[in-house]
Amino acid sequence: MSNDIDNDGKKSNKIKECPECGSKSIITDFGKAEIYCADCGMIISESIIDLGPEWRAFDSTQTAAKTRTGAPMTYRIHDKGLSTVVSSGPGMNKLQKWQRRAHIANSSERSLIFALSEIDRMASALRLPVNIREQASMLYRKAMEKRLIRGRSIESITSALIYITCRQYGVSRTLEEVTKISRVEYKKISRVYRYLLREMNLKITLTSPVEYVPRFCSELNLGSEIRSNAIAIIKKTEEVGLTDGRLPIGIAAAAIYIATILNKEHRTQKQVSDVTGVTEVTIRNRYKEISKKFGGERQWFTDYILDKNKNGD
Repeated sequence: MSNDIDNDGKKSNKIKECPECGSKSIITDFGKAEIYCADCGMIISESIIDLGPEWRAFDSTQTAAKTRTGAPMTYRIHDKGLSTVVSSGPGMNKLQKWQRRAHIANSSERSLIFALSEIDRMASALRLPVNIREQASMLYRKAMEKRLIRGRSIESITSALIYITCRQYGVSRTLEEVTKISRVEYKKISRVYRYLLREMNLKITLTSPVEYVPRFCSELNLGSEIRSNAIAIIKKTEEVGLTDGRLPIGIAAAAIYIATILNKEHRTQKQVSDVTGVTEVTIRNRYKEISKKFGGERQWFTDYILDKNKNGD
């Protein structure tokens, strides 16, 4: 195995093998702040920190040219971290007071400080990596420039931007999860979310139900076999168009529920509902649709696995 980790988040030498299946294909994804197994999909570690520089260098000359002292510029601080900080000490109180006044010049500046603190609070509650926080903070600044904040609460804007950024980076967080740690109701966040997408011309990709499976299985303490089987069920339902027009998280919850039944490691609909945030009614409906489509989930799953092994997949 390689001893390096590149900027795309490749293999790491710190974790030698997967504790679940023993595979040595360990992937470190700094974009999602996760270390996971490429074979079984188990999330080995979450909320990891990228301690490397934000730039790349390919030789000693580039390294020398790009290395610098001081903290990097960040959109998460209202002045982007470029101002001088007056340290505390004897006789420095008055100077610190004047510095704070100089930094916060008007109400717009105070609103920005509050918005950035809200983004940081929600991102911490959702265990999101630094790049998500940076992007959400940058989008908020752009929304301010376009005068999209007026007439809407800061909390609704920041909540919607957190969700948009997660979708852009492929981080599996649902709107329901964002609502739980927000101070705004679901409908308002959803309305502002659609408004910002339209006015800021933001593009996001559709979320696949597969993206939710590793995290939910880990939270339900399910093994790699159930994880793989749930993904197989989802892929089969996608092939026949059963996922069209349905929420990805609902399909993921139902697939996990079916996989636990088939593997005789049963979890109740309520247990799956509590972890995924999907109602028991939705899980039950998706479960019935999948079972009906394939003539009974147990027979379909057996036939599908046999066919899969037969083809050497």
